[in-house]
Amino acid sequence: QVQLVDAGGGLVQAGGSLRLSCVASGRTSSNYAMAWFRQAPGKEREFVATISGSGVTTAYADSVKGRFTISRDNAKNTGYLQMNSLKPEDTAMYYCAVLLWPNAFPARNPDLYVYWGQGTQVTVSS
Repeated sequence: QVQLVDAGGGLVQAGGSLRLSCVASGRTSSNYAMAWFRQAPGKEREFVATISGSGVTTAYADSVKGRFTISRDNAKNTGYLQMNSLKPEDTAMYYCAVLLWPNAFPARNPDLYVYWGQGTQVTVSS
């Protein structure tokens, strides 16, 4: 079992920044890739970014590339999502997730992720 607690969301004006965090506990491993997804009301959960277990390799959705940066600190069992130049369309509930199968990385399909955080709300005002 892996428990994930994500935090750091809030209300910010367009153009502003937020940093989300995701703390893992339980059967944590640096072999597990980590990802961030988001879900707006009435929409499906969508991939945002993912990072390999080592932290060397990352992948992003086109909509956030160049604005968001995913990172991790394995010593702290924590992942991060730095979000800059936020836009109103970034408004959503953001969830971190852990991928148990290294060979599936980079995985953009949320169905491949078993463990999820509870979500943290990001609201960007125009």
